[in-house]
Amino acid sequence: MHKTILGVAATVALTMSGVASAATISIACGSVGQEYEVCKQGAEAWAKQNGHTIRMVSVPADANEQLTFFQQLLSAKSADLDVVRIDVIWTGLLAQHLVDLKPKVTDEELGQFFKPLVQNNTVDGKLVALPWFTDAGILYYRKDLLEKYKQQVPTTWQELATVAKTVTDGEKKAGNTKLVGFVFQAKAAESLTCNALEWIDSFGGGTVVDETGKVTVNNPKAVEAINFFAGLVSSGVAPKGVLNYSEEESRGVFQSGQAVFMRNWPYAWALANAKDSPVKDKVGVAVLPKGGPGGKNSGTLGGWQLSVSQYSKNQEAAIALAKYLTGAEEQKRRALVASFNPTRPALYEDAEILKANPFFGTLQNTFTNAVARPSKATRGQYSKVSSEFRNAVHSSLSGQGNAEKNLKALEDKLNRLSRNGKW
Repeated sequence: MHKTILGVAATVALTMSGVASAATISIACGSVGQEYEVCKQGAEAWAKQNGHTIRMVSVPADANEQLTFFQQLLSAKSADLDVVRIDVIWTGLLAQHLVDLKPKVTDEELGQFFKPLVQNNTVDGKLVALPWFTDAGILYYRKDLLEKYKQQVPTTWQELATVAKTVTDGEKKAGNTKLVGFVFQAKAAESLTCNALEWIDSFGGGTVVDETGKVTVNNPKAVEAINFFAGLVSSGVAPKGVLNYSEEESRGVFQSGQAVFMRNWPYAWALANAKDSPVKDKVGVAVLPKGGPGGKNSGTLGGWQLSVSQYSKNQEAAIALAKYLTGAEEQKRRALVASFNPTRPALYEDAEILKANPFFGTLQNTFTNAVARPSKATRGQYSKVSSEFRNAVHSSLSGQGNAEKNLKALEDKLNRLSRNGKW
């Protein structure tokens, strides 16, 4: 295990001579977009101030592979990783391996974070992670193209399909045959779980498994939602390529100027408006559409936390690094340079942050209405539930059976898995 980690780690030499308490702190903090580099910058700044060395540990891009990597590492009680970035849905799964941070954080400090995130990160009375950045799915659109064809930002998914077709048809007549209507994340991975949960929730179809543990996924509204998005793929509003897209693939298509709409996370804003971006200053952001007149705006709650391994030999320094990276000053820097959403409500009123990220002012409503994945209700079975759910949705999107058939089969599988709700 030790050799494996060192094989993927890039050591950043930042030691300062004459510091007796110097330590090497290993941190794994992501690989999507600018995530790795921005984290590295923050860790370097902390290390320079405190005379330590940082070892950046690379992780797989796929979230499920990341979880497997961390589970293997922590189950082996390896001391090779000190600080670990964990998904909002992993706190319960990894809690037994993580340091209780509550004695190291005052009530006043905790009160400066979004309360739901603190609650999410508290497992059996232990604070196993500090909220680092939060996420919810949002809609990106080409404001220049909507203006060109005199189209309004869609408020329902049905309107999005109509607007997308109007714009792409117009562009094809002008010779722009590469433009597609809508890209999202439909690869059979956790990102599809997030997308599909948004669709079902926006149509009023629930959350796959409710808070009591009851399997609810097979209902008319959920069927309607999945069939609708399968229709977007079969009709060409969304290219068939989305079946293999994760966040970065869909961002690549949109940022190259080849899509009218994109569902993604807030991180894509800074990249879309980078100096070398073909769509710089041409992008707008809105809440995700409703599932028709009786539907609701929804967005799957995401976000990442920082935890400290119980097996770290440098726990005090690791805790100090986690507190620094989740502190107000560092979160503000991350919001300014890479559009990472802070986990501190006060920063959503910061003038500099709002100037750099104008859409942040509307995101609090998105977070308020965000739908949580059923990780708490399904406990240690969540990974299996998510896998079965996204596979059923992926089959529907790719034409391997319709939603009626696939969601009924999914319901049966989840009921067996849950022992009829007794997770």
